[in-house]
Parts: sequence; structure tokens; C-alpha cells
Amino acid sequence: MGKSKRNSPKPGGNRAQRLAERRAALQQSAQGVARPFEGLAAECDLVALREFVPSATATLKLSSDIAAQRSVVLATVLPGAVAALVRAGEDPTGYVGAQVQFQGVDPGADLAAAILWTQSAQPGESLSAADSMEGGPRLADVIDPGADLELTVHQDFDWWVPEGVEPDPQVAATIEQAKEAIMPSARLELSEDSIGAAWWVDAGEKAHVRWVRPENEDDLMLALARLHAAGGLHFGEGSRFAGSFRTHGLLVPVFDLDPELHASEWNTPAIEFGARLGEALATDAPLSADERRSRDGLRSRQVTLR
Repeated sequence: MGKSKRNSPKPGGNRAQRLAERRAALQQSAQGVARPFEGLAAECDLVALREFVPSATATLKLSSDIAAQRSVVLATVLPGAVAALVRAGEDPTGYVGAQVQFQGVDPGADLAAAILWTQSAQPGESLSAADSMEGGPRLADVIDPGADLELTVHQDFDWWVPEGVEPDPQVAATIEQAKEAIMPSARLELSEDSIGAAWWVDAGEKAHVRWVRPENEDDLMLALARLHAAGGLHFGEGSRFAGSFRTHGLLVPVFDLDPELHASEWNTPAIEFGARLGEALATDAPLSADERRSRDGLRSRQVTLR
């Protein structure tokens, strides 16, 4: 007996078209957007806030094309990991979260949709998930693409509750639980010509610096290999290169550090490393045998987060 063709869509039919569109959408969803914050001056900090910074906020500079009704604060994470909320008060303020419970294929477009939602939502409302649409506004359309983030780094989540407001018991318990788990973090203060965003964290037995870099991944890997072969892939005494990870189209070198030293004590070593890396990036010559071995070793220790 031959197989029934009842479930096979007729070529050119409406069902076949719907199935093709669904497969294309699923494929796009699986791939996502390779570099969602590309072209923004704040790209590296946006990646850091989304991926590993525990608690930080920054008031966004909105695009002049947006008829802004209220100011908007970007936060690492909001209560319940919602996409956005509007805080009630004399001057209602919108908040959007970088780390959310429900993630779309384009984090930049999702943030744009969340920002726009805050402009018309009622005070006290929250948005569980951003509803960005293909072809809709991108983040560069909603915020000033040339503006850096003026970040405030927090060591707790007390900012979840407005000053002078008594939180309900559930929120208070959540804040206390988060306090116990949070790891002290700081953004290293580098020179004005430094590139990327270098974030320090005290993880207990070790401290780390994760340096989000905007360069092409392959170019950056070659530069790291040159430094490794020359013995310059470090932040000085008490540090070692731990590896790198890829996320949102960027490569992030990671260094293990002596946890006894304060974050500010790594500013100068980081600036010196940045200068060495800049020279390596500017080198236009084939890799030597030692540098190729270093490149292969570094690649074997590379992890992809997204």
C-alpha cells in the first residue's frame, strides 16, 4: 500500500507557502542577529550589560526623532526579568532591561520596542516581553547611536525600589536574595583613547576582567596570538590570560586576576595592555610559526555564548 499524500502540501498552494514561511522564520530564529548592537558607540557596554554585569543603570539619550514623553533608564535586569516597566511618581520614568526572561532573535530591536513602549504605557505597568517586528525600529533609530552610556554601577538591587517607598514583602525578599548572590563589579577607568569596555568582577577565589572588544573577531584573535607568542598577553604580576568567549558578534578576552587587589589597581595595567594590543592589531605581517601555534591554542580555549 502506498503512503497517503494527504499531509503533503501541494506545490504552489497556500499551505505550502505557509510552511515555507514558517521554515524560513524558524531558520532565522535559530540564527538570530549576529551583531545586534553594531554601529552604536555603546555597543561594547550593551553587550556587557546583557551578558555578565550584575547590576548597573544608565539614562539613555533618546533619538531626536523620538517624541519622548518621559526619560528612559537602561538597567541590567528588572524585577521579574521583565522587558520594561514605568515607575510611577511625580515624573514617571521608563525602565528597560538588558537581561530578560523572554529573548527574541534581535536584542537590539527588542530594546527599541521596549523603549517605545515606555513612552505610552501607564505608570505602574510592566511589559513581560518586547514585541519587536521584522522591519520595525532598530535601537539606532530610538537612541542616539553616537552616545556612550553614563553608567552607574550598583553593588545591590536597592534601586529596584524608589527612595522613600516601602517594598512589599515579596520584593524585599527578592532584593535580599539577590544581594547575597551578587558579585562586586566595576568598569575599569581607562584612558580616553582606550577601546571597548573592560569590566572587573570579584568572583571570590579569583577576580576577572572581561574586556568586550569591537574589532573584527579574526583580527583580534591574530593580535592576541602575537601578544601571547611575545609573552605580553597579561595584565602584569598577579594576572594570567584565561581564555575568550564570543557573544553578539564580538570577542571578549578574559583575564584571571589577584583578588586581593582592588579594581582601581588594574586600571594602569589594563591601559598598558591596551596599548600593546593596539600595536599588535596594527601589525600587518604573516604570523610566525610561534604565533600560529599561539593562535591555535587560543582558539581551542574559545567559547561561544551565543
